[in-house]
Amino acid sequence: MIEPGIGLLFWMTLTFIILLFLLAKFAWKPILNAVNDREVTIIDALNQAKLAKQEMAQLKEDNERIIREARAERDGILKEARDMKDKIVSQAKESAKAEGEKMIEAARQSIQTEKIAAMADIKNQIGTLSVNIAENILREKLNNDGAHNALVENILNKSNLN
Repeated sequence: MIEPGIGLLFWMTLTFIILLFLLAKFAWKPILNAVNDREVTIIDALNQAKLAKQEMAQLKEDNERIIREARAERDGILKEARDMKDKIVSQAKESAKAEGEKMIEAARQSIQTEKIAAMADIKNQIGTLSVNIAENILREKLNNDGAHNALVENILNKSNLN
C-alpha cells in the first residue's frame, strides 16, 4: 500500500489552507454575494408573481363585474326599448282608432246632412209637383164659371165651420 509521506501531507495541507484562504479572501464573498443576490432576485420574482397573480385575479373579478353590469345595462336598455315600442304602438293604435272614429262620425254627419238635404229637395219637388198637379186639375175643373163659383162656396163653407 502506498502511504503518503509526512512532507507530502504537510505541503498538501499547507496548499489546501492557502487555497482555502485565497478562496475565502477573494472567491467566497463574491460567490455568496451572487448567491444572495440570486436569492433576493428569486424572492422578488416570486413576490412579483404573487402580486401579478393577485392583480390578475382582481382584473378578472373587475372584468366579470363590468360584464355583469354591462349585461344588466343591456337588459335594462332592451326592456326600456320594448316598453317604449309597446307604448308607441299602443299610442299609434289609439290615435288611429280615434282618427277612425272621427272619420266615421264625420261620414255619419255628412250622410245625415245629405239625407236632410235630399229629403228637403224631395219635399220641394213633391210640393212643386203637387202644386202643378193641383193647378192642372183645377184648370180642367174650373174651365167653366159655375164650377169655379161652386169651389169658392165649398171652401168658404169649410172655413166657416172650422
